[in-house]
Amino acid sequence: MNTSADLLKELRIDRKAPAPAPSSRRGLWIGLAIVVVVVLVGAWFLFGRDSAIEVRTAPTVAIGSGSAATSVLDASGYVVARRMATVSSKITGKVQEVLIEEGQRVEAGQIMATLDPVDADAQRSLATSQLGAARSQAGSVQAQLAEAEANASRLSKLVSQQLVSRSQYDQAVAQRDTLRAQLATTRRNVQVAQDQVSIAGNGVDNTVVRAPFAGVVIAKAAQPGEIVSPLSAGGGFTRTGIGTIVDMDSLEVEVEVGEAFIGRVQPKMPIEATLNAYQDWKIPGEVIAIIPTADRSKATVKVRVALNAKDPRIVPDMGVKVSFLEAAKPANAPKENQGVRAPTAAIVEREGRQIAFVVDQDDTVQQRTLKLGRALAEYRQVLDGLAAGETVVLDPPAELEDGMNVRLAEEVEE
Repeated sequence: MNTSADLLKELRIDRKAPAPAPSSRRGLWIGLAIVVVVVLVGAWFLFGRDSAIEVRTAPTVAIGSGSAATSVLDASGYVVARRMATVSSKITGKVQEVLIEEGQRVEAGQIMATLDPVDADAQRSLATSQLGAARSQAGSVQAQLAEAEANASRLSKLVSQQLVSRSQYDQAVAQRDTLRAQLATTRRNVQVAQDQVSIAGNGVDNTVVRAPFAGVVIAKAAQPGEIVSPLSAGGGFTRTGIGTIVDMDSLEVEVEVGEAFIGRVQPKMPIEATLNAYQDWKIPGEVIAIIPTADRSKATVKVRVALNAKDPRIVPDMGVKVSFLEAAKPANAPKENQGVRAPTAAIVEREGRQIAFVVDQDDTVQQRTLKLGRALAEYRQVLDGLAAGETVVLDPPAELEDGMNVRLAEEVEE
């Protein structure tokens, strides 16, 4: 009996005990929430981060005041020499000896080469012989004239005494006058022969090629045994020069400035030149002259620029970049706010306003309305709207708006 009662108690349901929780359903919801979070985070990394616009940037620079000079125009050109000559002989002849090499410095009048002088020496010898013959002939006529003058003087006394006939006297006088004329002719022949000797001497001297001015040899054009001529005779077998020399003290720069900007250039304007071969070397100088003609095919005007430095590193035909500068202001001049210098590529026009986009530290952009000043070559003076040291967006895309996120091109390259 007791055993049955215990069994019935065990079958009785306890209403006070808490109901067991559905563990499987709660775990399902937690798992779904975790998956959603992971998907959202991954989508932000994949799509939200790449939605930022990639841009290029550049900093703004304060425009100096006081004694500093500002570039108003940049142009490219080449180093040229005002005194450069390809030296040739005055006559056609065979080269006997060449006394120059590339890079050698020569002085004015220094011998650069010699030609074969055989023909010139023979011509001078012939002229000298002709001079001697003319002088001998003049001496003979001089002796005959002395005899004729004495004979005419003697007959003049005899004819007055009627010891000789008048015709004999007249014949003696005529012979004397003839010899006088012959003597004058022979003397002129002597002078002509002397001139021929002098010309023949010049011909011998023309076989020696000399430097017309002091300079440096930049090209050696002939070798011993070749034929040289001042004219292009004989086609490709005849040289027209011995070598080329350059006066390094006459080096200057020629630049071509666009017609639209030539108004910014003035004679005596200070410049700063930078050779393509030496980017860190700033060479001061000034404008010599503006060539008063334009190239219609390129719409440019040539400008001659003098360099204030003489250095062996400066050689003809070197590429050079020239910055035309404003005249420097005196140190005691009152300072004025000249704004900042911003790249022209950073300035765009929207809704009739000149604006630029400034990149903040959180890689968002701010749209700024600008007050512009003068053009400075590839830059623009900004009087209001930008501060020195701020980073602006170059070539802002049309879809770029105020407050948008951007990525710097340098970050993408890394």
